Amino acid sequence: MKTLNNQTALVTGGSRGIGRAIALAMAEEGANVAILYAGNETAAAQTVQEAEAFGVKALSYRCDVSSEQAVKETVDQVLKDFGRVDILVNNAGIVRDGFLLSMKEEAFDDVINTNLKGAFHLIRQLYSHMMRRKSGRIINISSIVGLNGNAAQANYAAAKAGIIGLTKSTAKELAARGVTCNAIAPGFIHSDMTDAMPEKARDAISSQIPMKRVGQPQDVAALAVFLAGPGASYITGEVIRVDGGLAM
Repeated sequence: MKTLNNQTALVTGGSRGIGRAIALAMAEEGANVAILYAGNETAAAQTVQEAEAFGVKALSYRCDVSSEQAVKETVDQVLKDFGRVDILVNNAGIVRDGFLLSMKEEAFDDVINTNLKGAFHLIRQLYSHMMRRKSGRIINISSIVGLNGNAAQANYAAAKAGIIGLTKSTAKELAARGVTCNAIAPGFIHSDMTDAMPEKARDAISSQIPMKRVGQPQDVAALAVFLAGPGASYITGEVIRVDGGLAM
């Protein structure tokens, strides 16, 4: 039996990379999926088509998660289209890398507003819905950078560290209502961003990973599916690394 049958998962940043892998993995386990994306309509449509191949309902929604109004309107439409949201995956994120000395305030604010405030907006809009239903799973995608920091990524590290604090606080507020909230902290995961890196830079990072390989989006998706499923009903407020041992 599929572990997520008849449930609905809302996945932000769901058209590519880790978000796409999570959406498809949840669809394979029987969940209907609502995919939020920022701008790549073609990629979103492709993800919807692949999800539908598993026999579930799938729809995509263009949404700027940094905008409270846009999130409210989108969540209202998702609830109208699906009737409920059982699983929320906050995955949407951007990078605006640069050393602190030269980082513009706009670059800092953009990353915080999308990566951290975006998650806040989604949780806030679904808070009452999950609380009333006395069930729900919230999965926030953080990063090992949020645990360890990283040069030239102060804005990204601050946002991902904030995700951890947001996760733990949300978990404490909603635990008594049967809603869990956990965070996943991926390490170096294969993506469009890693593909754009020089080969020497990729090799240098890979050599530091105890498992000696770059992670795949499916490695993160497998954990997300577990956290959304019945086997994780007594797990909340946790931050779980998926990094091949890089942050040990």
